[in-house]
Amino acid sequence: MENTHFDVIILGGGAAGLTAGIYLSRAKMKTLIVNEGTAGGQMVLTHEIANYPGIESIGGYMLGSTMRQQAQTFGATIFNNSKILSLDLKSDVKSIELARKGQFTSNAVILASGGRSRPLNVPGEDKFKGRGISYCATCDGDFFQDKEIIVVGGGNSALEEAVSLTKYAKKVTIVHQFDHFQALEHYIDEAKANPKIHFVMESEIAEFFGDDKLTHVQIKNMKTNDLTEMNIEGVFVLIGYIPNTDMFEGIVELTDRKEIITTRDMETNIPGVFAAGDCTAKKYRQVTTAVADGTIAGLAAVEYVSNK
Repeated sequence: MENTHFDVIILGGGAAGLTAGIYLSRAKMKTLIVNEGTAGGQMVLTHEIANYPGIESIGGYMLGSTMRQQAQTFGATIFNNSKILSLDLKSDVKSIELARKGQFTSNAVILASGGRSRPLNVPGEDKFKGRGISYCATCDGDFFQDKEIIVVGGGNSALEEAVSLTKYAKKVTIVHQFDHFQALEHYIDEAKANPKIHFVMESEIAEFFGDDKLTHVQIKNMKTNDLTEMNIEGVFVLIGYIPNTDMFEGIVELTDRKEIITTRDMETNIPGVFAAGDCTAKKYRQVTTAVADGTIAGLAAVEYVSNK
């Protein structure tokens, strides 16, 4: 490219990054969105999004594609499948080096690298993602109305979401690899008091089975190694979340969970560096919360660059 300097570079092309790109480019800021994968982030893995305000139901891929087109229509440049080789965020003029594309500079940077749900890494998991396996009870719970489902996990989120899922499912089985839960007492008590919730302790999912959709799972007892099969139409894997922030360690301030710490204006500890979406320290991770973060980060970056 002849001109490699931008007003703002956004690292990440999920809901937060694309939203920030829409606001920035519409404000006539020269904007570059760099994405290591395909634009859309975690949205593209969601078969159907039914709780995005103003839209009755839409496929995750379609929503991500629409956001990408909006950003490009307003003038944003988007690089997909681009590997980041190095970056300098602490200098007054920020810089980033991309494989096969070279170096780019900017006055401000928005970190919107997202994150990923911690997978089980067992056979069949990849095949049935979005086809019976979900990592978000809030997103997909109502698709399992009057069905029998499994929740994998034993922390606060797993037990809280298991109780929430009983609003839809007729039976929820919690599968946990230990003989005790790593959750606060009131979450444990609430789950145990719910007649729809059943427990399979000291066990783990060994494999997922089905044709086009998940139909049954194999469960392994951790003490005896015995294998049993259970017919099931949905499994919610809720064993933690991994923010994509490895490349930012030692640069911006992170929590002990490697989440980026921000102010209410999505500012990091480095002037001119903002963060938004699932890579930040937050309680709720939804498309709508990522969009809100991206809006704030985009507007804050506009103000920062304008004041410079």
